[in-house]
Amino acid sequence: MGRPKAFLPWSGGTFLSSAIRALNAYADMVIVVAGHNADQIRPIVDAQAGFLVVNENPERGQFSSLQVGLQEVLNRGRDAAIATLIDRPPARRETIALLQQEFLARVGSDSWAVVPEFDGHHGHPFVVGREMITRFLDAPASSNAREVEHANQQKIAYVAVADPFVTMNIDTPEDYQRLISLETPITR
Repeated sequence: MGRPKAFLPWSGGTFLSSAIRALNAYADMVIVVAGHNADQIRPIVDAQAGFLVVNENPERGQFSSLQVGLQEVLNRGRDAAIATLIDRPPARRETIALLQQEFLARVGSDSWAVVPEFDGHHGHPFVVGREMITRFLDAPASSNAREVEHANQQKIAYVAVADPFVTMNIDTPEDYQRLISLETPITR
């Protein structure tokens, strides 16, 4: 892409700043996990009233950043989290609201997580409770989120959404141009 995808312009900001703004509407804090790019990300996180934590071993991969973030959720006394990636367009606010409502409606049930589904594919953000957070944290470093999800699939509620952003990966400049032509971002 020629630059970190988190910094791609979106909705009057970047993917990162737009995601923080969207999540701030539904969470009492937004924790962003950075690796070697912490100095670049910090100004955006600070400007959006987020909290930055650093993955000291980012070479272990994306799953290690998820583990660092979820551990920080527990360290800060929380029992649930909305987790997403910062290198893609954020989900629409109504999608985040729906996922949060679906999760809260299942508190005390057999569901440990709520995952959005668009066009038959699972996506982000997903909402996890303490039980699922523990499963992610207890998984070996060589795991990935998909493996942990599949191992606990009977405890996950998949919620159909009408938001293509939940499954959209932006890996090339052409992907980004298709995204821009797909829909003008709504100011969030």
